[in-house]
Amino acid sequence: MKIGIIGLGLIGGSLAKAIKLHTKHTVYGSNRSEEVLKKAELTEAIDGRLTDETLPDMDLVIVALYPHQIVKTIKEKAGLFKDGALVIDCGGVKRFIMEELRDTVAGRPWHFIGGHPMAGREYSGFRYAKDDLFDGASMILTPDDETPIDLLSDAKAFFLAIGFGRVVFTTPEEHDEMIAYTSQMAHILSSVYIRSELALKHKGFSAGSFLDMTRVARLNETMWAELFLLNRDALVSELDGLINRVVLYRDALAAEDEEGLTRLLREGRERKEFLDE
Repeated sequence: MKIGIIGLGLIGGSLAKAIKLHTKHTVYGSNRSEEVLKKAELTEAIDGRLTDETLPDMDLVIVALYPHQIVKTIKEKAGLFKDGALVIDCGGVKRFIMEELRDTVAGRPWHFIGGHPMAGREYSGFRYAKDDLFDGASMILTPDDETPIDLLSDAKAFFLAIGFGRVVFTTPEEHDEMIAYTSQMAHILSSVYIRSELALKHKGFSAGSFLDMTRVARLNETMWAELFLLNRDALVSELDGLINRVVLYRDALAAEDEEGLTRLLREGRERKEFLDE
């Protein structure tokens, strides 16, 4: 199978490397940076360059860009995709992408499935791409009602073959609601936490918990701001809930309510233990 990857950053580059490691598929890649393309070729992450001339030969096209660029690129290339080809994006929000592309993909001789690989690092760019980035991770797919079941089966088999631990099929709405909680809010919390003045003096006083809380503060602010804004309703709702819960702890501390504080901490521990079962 010939696979084209548009965007060879952390995600696209890691996908290319994972495909090359685990399969015999031929991988073509495109990127706005000539330097990145040369590195991808030199490290054999790709077999060739993806151009308007080679794009019509691709059986599978993965678009690993920011959401607005995903929409723009698929609209621009819609007439070039091969009949019967599968196009999958890797955007971190799904409602926006699916809604924006609905008219573009309707009635085409190729198929589109929304996707989101649930793996990443606090660093961005091809130089941080790894062939094991997705080992054991979830790949979320948001197909529409018209997607043939055999195509979904093929997509699932493909992602499992390159290292993913599971493939989750869901709706764009459920995806965005869950991602607001499991991913986006965690990045905001980390960014907020590191802004304390005490962070400047943490050395010698910090250990694993500090590192865990601050790791994803080293984020790509351009990408994450776009993701947050495109999912602002779900994210604001989660943040409102978080603020309300934090106030409970703050009020218990201020009132020297040891019993109430102990109860809150116990409930948090029990919730974590339940989720780990």
